[in-house]
Amino acid sequence: MRSYDFAPLYRSVVGFDRLASLLEQAAKTESPTNWPPYNIETIGENAYRIELAVAGFKPEELNVEVKEHLLTVQGRKSANDDAERRYLHRGLAERDFERRFQLADYVVVTDAQLKDGLLSISLKRELPEALKPRRVEISTQGPTGLIEGEAAAA
Repeated sequence: MRSYDFAPLYRSVVGFDRLASLLEQAAKTESPTNWPPYNIETIGENAYRIELAVAGFKPEELNVEVKEHLLTVQGRKSANDDAERRYLHRGLAERDFERRFQLADYVVVTDAQLKDGLLSISLKRELPEALKPRRVEISTQGPTGLIEGEAAAA
């Protein structure tokens, strides 16, 4: 595994410490397993979907949780009574799992659905009104020197 030194990045940027730490964390992350397989897709300008293949799991055996920009999906298989079943081949993985996805600022989970063995998690970027673009009207009069709202107090 290749190691990267992000120290120069910390010295040359201001206010991007979260991004730098995300890059550092991604570089350190070792994925011991690729199970369950998943897709991440964009379905609009500010909408995304994560699909995980969780065949054999029931909704009550799955947990989707968001905490501090981290989406965690867990699958905990309940004990099956397999004493009466005799398998010639058992290829369906029914093991517990945990998948983590780092979410960007203002990305929220809006929905999670289980259908046909796929767990679909819908996400949306919801920018606060203060961060959305807005049109500024141009005045032809000189500056008044008053801040909006001060005129009523004067």
